[in-house]
Amino acid sequence: MGKKTNLTKIAAPVILAAGVATVSEKLFSFVFDRVDKVPATSADKQQYAESYFDGVDWLHDQPDTEQWLLNANNKSKRLTSTYVPAEVRTTDTVIIAHGYKGNGETMSSYARMFHELGYNVLLPDNRAHGSSAGKYITFGWLDRLDYLNWIDKIIEKNGRNSRIVLFGVSMGGATVEMVSGETLPEQVRAIIADCGYSNIGDELSYLLKRTFHLPKYPLVPAVNLINHRRQGFDLKSVSSVNQLKKNTRPIFFIHGEKDVYVPAEMLNENFAATSAPKEKWLVPNATHAESFWINPEEYKQHVDAFLDEYLTYQPAK
Repeated sequence: MGKKTNLTKIAAPVILAAGVATVSEKLFSFVFDRVDKVPATSADKQQYAESYFDGVDWLHDQPDTEQWLLNANNKSKRLTSTYVPAEVRTTDTVIIAHGYKGNGETMSSYARMFHELGYNVLLPDNRAHGSSAGKYITFGWLDRLDYLNWIDKIIEKNGRNSRIVLFGVSMGGATVEMVSGETLPEQVRAIIADCGYSNIGDELSYLLKRTFHLPKYPLVPAVNLINHRRQGFDLKSVSSVNQLKKNTRPIFFIHGEKDVYVPAEMLNENFAATSAPKEKWLVPNATHAESFWINPEEYKQHVDAFLDEYLTYQPAK
């Protein structure tokens, strides 16, 4: 009896550890593995399907689009984007960052909005999304470095007089928030971040509890170990808040009041983090990434008003 009890005491932690390892591997794969097909949208967003596909059709109908590449000669690191020139020649360009498991094409309606406002538009596919290479999603962290290269390509294309805006929604919002903490060329004038998370650790913990009723510990630390081994960075680094503390560009935060995917409290964390010129708009009755779709014209007016004020902003050198 005594030996059996001792064996149970020894075996229980081993079995528990094996269970955590298995669940963590599955969780990492589910969350971080690349996507080759955009998942179906949530049921509450189906009402916008017709407008969404109108935007996709608009993008496909643009006559002068260009396909741009980074790391063109390295298949395992090659990144793609679509450049849509403005109808009237301009040096003003918006880089649009897509959301989790999306791609540049999924941002077509936003591209159309900025095109109507007179901007060139660049639509990258982030790492492990769309036509870009990559085994794992980096949730904006390594992507932020790619966006620095996309910025350089825009300046090369349109000249030193370029004025560049960074725009993103959901993971894309967090991506441009993370780009904000890097050393940016003076051509980057403003940032618009729609429903970006404050940091990926809190976001994962929140979704684990809300969606799967699973605890943060020990799963998030275990997933972090896997990620560090596979991608070489700690999830604690993936922080919009920490990057925004270094931001010097005017930034407009947009968030849905009823967002339960990236909770609206994260808007306040991000807003408080930066001392740069800033504005925020908590959109009544909007759920996650719904702010544009509820009233596209009002959204466009808010964006236009912000850029009208800050596109001429000259960052301190």
